[in-house]
Amino acid sequence: MQETKHFIGGSWIAAGARQTFAAVSPATGDVLAQIAQGDVADADAAVRAASAARGVLAKMTAWERARMCLRIADAIEARKPALARTLTLDQGKPYHAEALGEVEHAAASFRNCAEQIKWLETAVMPVEAPSKRVFSIRQPRGVYAIVTPWNFPYMIAAEYLAPGLAAGNAIVWVPAPTTSLCAVELTRAIQEADLPPGALNLVTGPGPVVGDAIVAHPGTAGVGFTGSPATGEQIARRAAGKPCLLELGGNGPTIILDDADLDTAAAATALGCFFNAGQVCCATERILVHPAVHDAVVEKLAERARAVKLGDPLAEGTTMGPLNNEPTAEKSDRHVRDAVERGATIVVGGKRASGFATSLYYQPTVIDGMTTEMAGHREETFGPVAKVMTVASDDEALRIADDSDLGLVSAVFTRDLKRAFRFSEALRTGIVVVNDFTDYWELHIPFGGASGKRSGIGRIGGRHALMEMTDLKTIVLDVG
Repeated sequence: MQETKHFIGGSWIAAGARQTFAAVSPATGDVLAQIAQGDVADADAAVRAASAARGVLAKMTAWERARMCLRIADAIEARKPALARTLTLDQGKPYHAEALGEVEHAAASFRNCAEQIKWLETAVMPVEAPSKRVFSIRQPRGVYAIVTPWNFPYMIAAEYLAPGLAAGNAIVWVPAPTTSLCAVELTRAIQEADLPPGALNLVTGPGPVVGDAIVAHPGTAGVGFTGSPATGEQIARRAAGKPCLLELGGNGPTIILDDADLDTAAAATALGCFFNAGQVCCATERILVHPAVHDAVVEKLAERARAVKLGDPLAEGTTMGPLNNEPTAEKSDRHVRDAVERGATIVVGGKRASGFATSLYYQPTVIDGMTTEMAGHREETFGPVAKVMTVASDDEALRIADDSDLGLVSAVFTRDLKRAFRFSEALRTGIVVVNDFTDYWELHIPFGGASGKRSGIGRIGGRHALMEMTDLKTIVLDVG
């Protein structure tokens, strides 16, 4: 049985208290490893190691850091099959359908930032004073506290680690406990890229202990976090005064209008509901459908749900594996139960699947007759549940779409260019996708929530993350 360690100052170090916790596969129920359970002292050691490395990283040129990121990408790609297998066992997503692609995306994040950092230009500014020359530069913030979730343990980690390192910051990383084995294996790959000791530090353990310790530590200068709005708000309070890059989930409305291409709309919407078993912050959560196309949309969604291959995530034909953890499965149970009790109808699925090694496999589900008082409308389900509601007009669709305290991604399906523009500008989400699924995103595109909602602060993605994770310094020269 493997027993992992923390990665601090360039070395693998046992937890100070010598405590561990089990990494349990949601797919099989097997114990995969014993994970080092860190404490505040371990977190402090990691921050001190990062502080010692920050000067070395800051002195590296952008081209040197770019080459470092390319070495990391190469190391990740060289380990792709092994990393993907660990991802499937530790997180639960299908090896062939999703896990291999996530490893590829993680490597691509480092390649993307390796290019973007070289072209992160700043301004020379005209000023009124004839004797002054004013320009700006971008500099690393110092030590970054990064806390990441379990749904994409490689890709989301890379969305912070890649721009953080490319920009010259030292990193202290606390991953979600339920996918800590993934974090250990990714760190082993990154270690091969010859980083300065202390550039990347990994501490595993409970978020309220080690995550809180690095966020609040006086030695960290910035915070990056992806997770729930409630946890993000707590992190923002604990990190008071520090720049925060927070991506805090969504309840993505998809609007299917009466002039939509229904085959396209149903295929994309189903993908948004069932990809990664619905465990995606930008998943399709609420489906608002015009009455004229309602019956056809529900029928097509049901066909797509029945076509999902729920099964062993290592098997080649599987397209959906188990949910990652019991609280997530219980939330899907609760949302389905609440909807039925309030008058909704289960069209397909609606419960956990039987015949598997664990109880975390959930049937792809379609529910019709959703209303605004139901929990699945108010909260992010984070499971494979397509929730359909009828809306009578464009105005009602916009009103109900906005009837949420989350505002990350939305989608609208229409053939009418005027309606597409109206919805794109009126929907209060950070991203609006027209005629495709809410999960659509590329690594360089800005991604984050709308102001006034609880979906986060700042933007990840390409140069936008690089700007978030650097200080803009203005320099004034007197030339006489």
